[in-house]
Amino acid sequence: MILAEKIILSLFFGGVFVLFLQLYDALLLKPRSRRLKLQIQGIKGPIPSLMYGNIAELKRIQLQKRPTGVSVEDNQFGGRSVVEHAWISAVFPHIEQWRREYGPTFMYSTGNIQILCVTDPEMVKEISLCTSWSLGKPSYLSTERGPLLGRGILSSNGHYWDMQRKIISPEFYLERVKGFVTMMAESTSTMLKTWESKAETWGGKVEIRVDEDLRSLSADIISRSCFGSNYAEGEKIFTKLQTLLMVMSKGNIGIPGLRYLPNRHNKEIWKLEKEIDSTILGLVERRSEDTCGKDLLQLILSAAKSYGDDSNLPADITPNKFIVDNCKNIYFAGHETTAISASWCLMLLAAHPEWQARARAEVLEICGMGLPAADTLRSCRYSSKLENSDYGDSGDTTSLPPSSLCGVNIQIPIPILHQDPDLWHSDVHQFNPERFADGTAGACKIAQAYMPFGLGSRTCAGQHFAMAELKVILSLILSKFSFSLSLAYQHSPVFRLVIQPEHGVNLQFEKL
Repeated sequence: MILAEKIILSLFFGGVFVLFLQLYDALLLKPRSRRLKLQIQGIKGPIPSLMYGNIAELKRIQLQKRPTGVSVEDNQFGGRSVVEHAWISAVFPHIEQWRREYGPTFMYSTGNIQILCVTDPEMVKEISLCTSWSLGKPSYLSTERGPLLGRGILSSNGHYWDMQRKIISPEFYLERVKGFVTMMAESTSTMLKTWESKAETWGGKVEIRVDEDLRSLSADIISRSCFGSNYAEGEKIFTKLQTLLMVMSKGNIGIPGLRYLPNRHNKEIWKLEKEIDSTILGLVERRSEDTCGKDLLQLILSAAKSYGDDSNLPADITPNKFIVDNCKNIYFAGHETTAISASWCLMLLAAHPEWQARARAEVLEICGMGLPAADTLRSCRYSSKLENSDYGDSGDTTSLPPSSLCGVNIQIPIPILHQDPDLWHSDVHQFNPERFADGTAGACKIAQAYMPFGLGSRTCAGQHFAMAELKVILSLILSKFSFSLSLAYQHSPVFRLVIQPEHGVNLQFEKL
C-alpha cells in the first residue's frame, strides 16, 4: 500500500514538473528566443510582460486614443470631414504609435504570440512574391479563433489547405460567378422593394440602417448560390455567427490556457459553437438527401466522403469537422466582409454626392432601370473604383508565419499601407476613386502594397464573387434611390475581425 502511494505521488509530482517545464518553455524560453532572433536583425519593439506580452500596453494606448463617435449634426462641414478623419489612428493606435517609435518594421506580442509587424512597402512586396507554403496562417486562427473558423480554408495550412482550395476555388471562378449575377440581382431587388415601400409610406423619403439589411441580403445571396437554401433556412447560422464574432472580439489571444477556463466568456463561446455546428450538420443531413445540382455544399459533402474513406484527412479532422469548418468559413467570409464593404461604400457615396451622381449616371447609361447582367457589369468603371476606395477592404490584417522565423507571425496592417502618402501621393486621405483610372499601378507606387483580397497564394478564392455582388448591390441602389448621411449617423469604425461601423450606417434615402 505504501509502495502504491509512493508511485502515485511520484507520478503526480512528475506530471506537475513536466507541466511546469512546458509552461516555462511556452511562456519564457520560446518567446525570448524568437525576440532575440529579431533583435539580432536590428528589429525593436515594446518590452513584453510575462503571460500577457504587450496586451496591457496595447489596451492602454487604445483607451487613450479611442475617440467617441462623431455625428454628422455635430460636424460643421456637413459630414465630409467626419468620414475623412484619420480613422486608422483610432482603430489601430498601438500600431501607429509603435511604428513611430520603432520604425516601419517592429515587434510586439500578445500573450506568447510573437508578432513582426511590417509596414515597409518594399518588404511587403518581397513577401507578396513568395509562393512557399511556409507562408500560411498563424496557428491562433484555428485555436483561439477555432470556434469561428476551425481548420477551414481560411485558417489551415500546407497540404490540407491546398486540398481545400482545390475543392472550393472552382466554385468561384469568373465564368461560374457570371451564372449567379441574375440571382444576386433578384435578391437585391427584393430588399429594395421593402425600402421603396417604406419610402412611399413616409412621402418618398426614409431613414434606413443599411448595414443590418445588407448583412441579411449578403447572407441570402451566399446561401442561395452556394448552399442551395434560402436565407430563412440559414437564419440561425448567420445570427449565431454574428453573435459569436461579437463575443470573440472581446477576448484576448495568445494567453496560454485562457481559452480552456470555464469562465462566463468561454462558456458563451462554447455554447454558440455547439449550436452553430449542430445547425450546420442538420442542414447537411437534409441537403445530403438532395442529389440534384453541384453547389458548394454538395462539393464539400462529396469531398468529405472521398477523403474520409481514403483516410487522407489529417488525423484530428473527421469528415463532419471538415464539413462544418468549411461551411462556417464560407458563411463568414461570404457574407460578413461583403456586407460591411457595401455599407462603407454607401456611406462614402452619401458623404460625396458628386461621386454618387457620377456613379448613378454611369449605371443608368449602361444598365438602365432594369436588372444588371453579368456582361454589362464589366463596363461599370466607377463601381469598380468605388470598391477600391478607402473602406473597400475589410480592414483586417494578414498574418503569415514563415518557417525561417521559427513561429514568429508576420503581420501586415493592410489599412495602413492603403493610406500611406508615400505610396498613394499627398491626397491619399481624400475620397478620389478617379485615382484608379489607370489601374492599381497608376494609383500606387508599389502595386503589391494594394491587397484588398490578401496576397500571394493566399489571395481570397471568392474575390470574383464578392466584386460581382458589390457591383450588383451598388448598381441597383443607385438606380432607384438618392441618399445622404442621416443626422443620426455616428462615424465610429471598430475592429472586430473586420472594420465594422460601431453604431451602424444610418442613411437617408429618397426614391428617384
